[in-house]
Amino acid sequence: MSTRQSIADFMVRDVTTFSPTLEINHAVAMLLDKGISGAPVVDDTGSLLGMLTKKDCFRAALNANYYKQWGGTVAQYMSHDPVTLDVDLDVVSAAEHFLASSYRLFPVVDDGQIVGIISRSDLLKAFAQLG
Repeated sequence: MSTRQSIADFMVRDVTTFSPTLEINHAVAMLLDKGISGAPVVDDTGSLLGMLTKKDCFRAALNANYYKQWGGTVAQYMSHDPVTLDVDLDVVSAAEHFLASSYRLFPVVDDGQIVGIISRSDLLKAFAQLG
C-alpha cells in the first residue's frame, strides 16, 4: 500500500450538511433517513461551524422524552470547533487520527472549505482496496 494515497480518493463528496438554525427534530430525522452517523454544520457561506452526530442528538432525545416534545436547533446540540482532516492527508495519517480519537467521522477540508467527509468505514474500505 502506498502511504501517499490521499483520503480524497476515498472520502464521500456528496455531503449532507445542516444549517445551525435547523430544528433538531428535522436533523435527527435526516440522519436516520440517510443512515449516516453525523453531518457538518455550516453557515450560509459554507464555512464549517461544527458537527452534529447521533451522539449529540441523544441530549435532544432525552429532553424530548422528559418534556414530551422536541425543541431547539442544531446550534444548541452540535459539537463546536470540529477536528478536520486536510484533503491531501494520506490514508495512514488519517487512520492514526481515528486511532487517537473517539470520532467516527471527520470533515475533510481544502483551504478551509468543506469538500467531503470520511468515516471509519470509508478508511477501512481504502485499506482493503489498497492492501
